[in-house]
Amino acid sequence: MNNLAEPFVRRPVMTTLVMAAFLIFGVVGFRLMPVNSLPSIDFPTIQVTAELAGASPETMAAAVATTLEKQFSTIAGVDSMTSQSGQGTTQITIQFSLDRSIDAAAQDVNSAIAAVARQLPPAMTSPPSFRKVNPADAPVYRHHQRCGTGAGVRAAEICGARATRSQGAGFARRGH
Repeated sequence: MNNLAEPFVRRPVMTTLVMAAFLIFGVVGFRLMPVNSLPSIDFPTIQVTAELAGASPETMAAAVATTLEKQFSTIAGVDSMTSQSGQGTTQITIQFSLDRSIDAAAQDVNSAIAAVARQLPPAMTSPPSFRKVNPADAPVYRHHQRCGTGAGVRAAEICGARATRSQGAGFARRGH
């Protein structure tokens, strides 16, 4: 039985070349290895928006946000839930565990909204809406335009439509 090290001891030039080849392949392989300092992780996140014209932030928090949050807390896989209530609007952001499918979570959120619809204030003319969001996508540009009626409203509609069609635009919304 031969010793594994024997040919390397007898042929020092071959040993040097083999070691140099290992070193070169190691360096080249290390340089070509795809490594990202900030890996791209898509957190399954859904944002629910509810609107009630003329309602105060306190009313939105008590009558709308609390009711929706209680229903959403029964959904499996919810990691965190935050809400913001303002004049006539409430936004609830629900983040699910990484192993949860965003499509299944969206179906559960839709079912929860349908189940809680009768408990929401009757003055709400439209049910809460939801959309899938990526928390890493912070807005690059925000435009606020205040208008009354007539030409101002029409200008806001045109600007919103153009912003939605713009290349790279993720979301455009016309507020009240």
